[in-house]
Amino acid sequence: MGLFSCLVLSPLFLCLFSDWAQLSLCFPQSFDSDFTFTLPAGHKECFYQTMKKDATLEIEYQVIDGAGLDVDFYIASPNGNILYFDQRKSDGVHSIETENGDYMFCFDNSFSSISEKIVFFELILDNMEPEDDANSWKDFLQGGELLDMKLEDILQSINNVKGRLSKSNQIQGLLRAFEARDRNLQEGNYDRVNFWSVVNLAVMITVSCLQVYMLKNLFNDKRRSRT
Repeated sequence: MGLFSCLVLSPLFLCLFSDWAQLSLCFPQSFDSDFTFTLPAGHKECFYQTMKKDATLEIEYQVIDGAGLDVDFYIASPNGNILYFDQRKSDGVHSIETENGDYMFCFDNSFSSISEKIVFFELILDNMEPEDDANSWKDFLQGGELLDMKLEDILQSINNVKGRLSKSNQIQGLLRAFEARDRNLQEGNYDRVNFWSVVNLAVMITVSCLQVYMLKNLFNDKRRSRT
């Protein structure tokens, strides 16, 4: 069994505070983060994420370097049940409607005894804002109308912009991962082509020398003439 290590990830909430207006606005956020790490041969890396009820956990991973470009992957619920299991795959996408507790997802390279893997994964958490903070900005309003401003519409517009920016950032991260994997494949192919080219050249030179030597021996009569 390979070595084991873990990393605990914490959700993030974005809050905007206005001192002059005495108004605190907390918008529902989706927490996006991506990680790239090296998974040694014979090792397993596990990560933990604390989730709340009725939230969404989405994870996408890719093996961007290493022999075979494959890894074992699984997600476990807080009570220990395996929700998804991918065996020796190069990439995958999984989305989960969560309960309260810590979710564990692991990348396992214990089947390989030689080759290490470089793994990229992206974690997206939706609906992670505290319930008490979701409408806390309303406590600071006095009266039902505030300069005819529709704060809920403003919040919705800001959330839409935030969601689109997060999606753009997610797509750019995936494109970078694809680019890194393709570059590693090309560099690997380049090294293999150069290696076998040198081997073929050495074989051709050796065969040519042997042919010259054998032909020379055929026409070289070493018998001594008798007198």
